[in-house]
Amino acid sequence: MKFWDRFGLRRHRGGAIQRFDREATDSDVKALIAFAKERRGVEFYVEPETFATDTTAVAVAHDGEWIRRRVGAPAVIAKVARDLKLPVYDVQIVGYPQRMREWNERNKHQRGSL
Repeated sequence: MKFWDRFGLRRHRGGAIQRFDREATDSDVKALIAFAKERRGVEFYVEPETFATDTTAVAVAHDGEWIRRRVGAPAVIAKVARDLKLPVYDVQIVGYPQRMREWNERNKHQRGSL
């Protein structure tokens, strides 16, 4: 059976997935797309793969609201950003935006929901 790979998750995956993590799914990427389409001023920040977590992307809106989802590889979120005409940054180079930290401070009680 051949799987449809809409966002290139399997194609861009590369090596084996980390043992303690789950693989990125289409629903992860769809959540980032929905967040971006429902809010203004969204930017994507790519976070590197770690020992315990697959490559992730954080979508940050104009007011600092954000979500984080697995994307499998930087090329996946780069394609999504290109399709949506939104910027994408490497968080190791630029860091997180101040508005995200301010949103976290204002919404401490909501942190578990994202």
